[in-house]
Amino acid sequence: MNVNIWSNVAVDVQTVLGAAVTLDSISKANPAVAGAVAHPFLDGDVVLLRIKGMRELDWAVARVDNKASGTFELEGIDSTDFKTFVSGTAQKITFGVSAETFQDVSANGGEAADVNVSTIHNDQDTSIPGNRTPLVFNFGSIWDPNDPVLKALKVFDGKKSPCAMVFRFATGDLVYFAATPSTSLAPGGSAGAVVTTPVKLSVRGRLTNYAGA
Repeated sequence: MNVNIWSNVAVDVQTVLGAAVTLDSISKANPAVAGAVAHPFLDGDVVLLRIKGMRELDWAVARVDNKASGTFELEGIDSTDFKTFVSGTAQKITFGVSAETFQDVSANGGEAADVNVSTIHNDQDTSIPGNRTPLVFNFGSIWDPNDPVLKALKVFDGKKSPCAMVFRFATGDLVYFAATPSTSLAPGGSAGAVVTTPVKLSVRGRLTNYAGA
């Protein structure tokens, strides 16, 4: 069992998003296999998926594995019970900057809302899981207007555009995701304390987790 600590954790942010490669198919399998004619991807590349039909993979971030002529696996993605693929693209992600100012992080949401399905025939209310609430990461960050990550997130904020990110834990565990950032770079804090600024990440799609060695 890996026990992770919020220490020596890298938080990397997308700086380059490659050209969109058209996908012809994604199998319902474990792992999922994507079909793309003459794709340029290599094992270990990380790609952003934009998918129609198999909506569980829309905005997913995944690693390429077992690349072959016209196909590649989406490492760690079990699509056996996903919806049927209609169309989509994959784009190679370059994580060019790593955060140096984040001090704390909290995750909120992501749990299924309760849907009441009680009837008049019972005296015990019943509920079933409904849609998941939005997943949001909130960071407290030292205020540094020249920090590359804060500057990059500010650009995505201005465009209201999602970007890919990854948490790299000291154990080797990885968490990939796409999120729309919100940061004003406004300085805050209290007397005699370090100047801070809040960062909010509204997650798009699902998280992709990879275990360390």
